[in-house]
Amino acid sequence: MSNTMKTMTVAASVAAALGAMAAAPAHAQAKEKCYGVSLAGENDCAAGPGTTCAGTSTVNYQGNAWTLVDKGTCTDMKLPAMADGTPRHGSLDALDRDLPKDA
Repeated sequence: MSNTMKTMTVAASVAAALGAMAAAPAHAQAKEKCYGVSLAGENDCAAGPGTTCAGTSTVNYQGNAWTLVDKGTCTDMKLPAMADGTPRHGSLDALDRDLPKDA
């Protein structure tokens, strides 16, 4: 491989890496807090009694614990129904369902 080819290959690789890094902040901004969708211990942070921060939810789908999800997907997530058969949905606001018994 000639030096010119090697230089072009390296330049293309650097350009691709820089392009990916520039796109990362835009992707990070396309997230939103979604309440009531995380499994116990997998929330991103607190929203009320029973949580203090990341990983502290104690109940699956705890309504006052949130997780970052892709913007626009929160209320459409497929979640198991509640024990009484009522559909369970994510919310952009804290929920009063599935809270720890001590909250």
